[in-house]
Amino acid sequence: MAAAPQSPPIFTRKSRTLRFPITLSIILMTLNVALMVCWIVLLAQLGSWSALTIGTVLFALILVGLSVYLVVTIKEVRLNQRQSNFVDSVTHELKTPIAALRLYLETLQIRKLDDAQRAEFYRTMGTELLRLDHLISQLLEVARLDAIGQQFAPEDIELESLLRDCAQSVCAHHKREVVEVMTFEFVPAVVHARKVVLEIIFRNLLDNAMKYAADNPEVIVRTRLKARNRVSVQIIDNGAGVPADIRKQIFKMFYRGGNELERKQKGTGLGLYICKTLTQILKGDVTVHDRPDGPGSVFEVELPGRPAS
Repeated sequence: MAAAPQSPPIFTRKSRTLRFPITLSIILMTLNVALMVCWIVLLAQLGSWSALTIGTVLFALILVGLSVYLVVTIKEVRLNQRQSNFVDSVTHELKTPIAALRLYLETLQIRKLDDAQRAEFYRTMGTELLRLDHLISQLLEVARLDAIGQQFAPEDIELESLLRDCAQSVCAHHKREVVEVMTFEFVPAVVHARKVVLEIIFRNLLDNAMKYAADNPEVIVRTRLKARNRVSVQIIDNGAGVPADIRKQIFKMFYRGGNELERKQKGTGLGLYICKTLTQILKGDVTVHDRPDGPGSVFEVELPGRPAS
């Protein structure tokens, strides 16, 4: 937790450093346009059409170059902000379970506890270890996305069975009963892929739905058959939804909306990036849109597939 107060200088420092080239680009572009206009007016009056043409082309090229530089700089600003958020979130996510484990171990060493208390301590320590393992697994997955599951051959996988298993795993992680929070609407469908890849995609999406649902989570898992041998899996939550202006950005690496210091939900900003990348490897796509029948989001995964025989 001690690292949290160190975070604000990170945002301030990067913002100051990258604001200067953006301002400089705008000033230079304005001067370039002004000089180009003066050049055109002057040479048009003198009737020097060759010099006018060459000069106008050069000024236009300079303007294009400055515009490209400005776009690249803005992208770097956003990337730096996402990286800063990522460092803060990973630091917090790593230190929190480690601090909890240390506290429980010290308590077990210095105090005499009855069997019920010891069992509760061990259960909590196990939960923190699972949380730490999940974070490390995500970081490793990002480093080897192209190689995930390559040791296994693709197989025909029934989506209903796989999605129920993923839902069971996610609900256990969030200490919820599947029947209390999950509703399933299945059309029998089969996807030919590596099972571990599909598990990573749908566990991340279901975990995301649980985290950002309302206080009383309600998650619908729905499969549909589409034209041209495509299968759609929709994961619907009852949360606040995803604003339209960030729906593409949430699938980028490190992206998490808002300031890391003010965030209420745990995470690293990698889960949706992993889903997007793995789905594209499977020649599919994942999108998000508003829930049509109330507040919430619909994350839809479309993959090559077919009806179950």
